Amino acid sequence: MSACFQCGKELTYNEIGAFKKFVNRGASEFLCKSCLARRLDVPVELIDQKIEHFKQQGCTLFI
Repeated sequence: MSACFQCGKELTYNEIGAFKKFVNRGASEFLCKSCLARRLDVPVELIDQKIEHFKQQGCTLFI
């Protein structure tokens, strides 16, 4: 599994999917939810809500 390129935290499948969905679908390095939230200037809870929303829509970037 990959690690966050900013803080080194081990990433989940959904964190990788969130980075691909919100930043760059073709990325090979990723940020964890906390670092991604800081980069996008949004709360982590909003990223969690969006992940759930996209999962319900059937987006294959999330499990």
